[in-house]
Amino acid sequence: MWGLLRYCRGTARCAPLHAALDRALSGDADGDIGFLDHDEVYDGCTDPPRPPAPAAVDEITRALLEADIDQVLADLPDDPAAAASAVGFQGIRGDVRVCLVEHFLALWVFFRDAQLQGQCVIVWIN
Repeated sequence: MWGLLRYCRGTARCAPLHAALDRALSGDADGDIGFLDHDEVYDGCTDPPRPPAPAAVDEITRALLEADIDQVLADLPDDPAAAASAVGFQGIRGDVRVCLVEHFLALWVFFRDAQLQGQCVIVWIN
């Protein structure tokens, strides 16, 4: 997903998707993490977990659903090495477009499932 986020930063047509991806991957800075604030879960060495609340999960899910991933990736170079470079994956083997679409769909399914159950999502990059 980081590659898609990077690619979207430089592509004006996917500004709404960029915002949703950024929120999905970074969470909401003002989220309540009190229930995670203990040494067994969060040691304070990195950024704290940031939970998008159920309402935010709903907004992110709708934005991901509305994104036309094929249109977003329309300008991705056909050359595999150039495409990998465009998303910051130098040296990757295989079709970057397929990888991005698969991970995008997995993220959407993950958020959709949380949305259907009225759950928040804990975003924690460690």
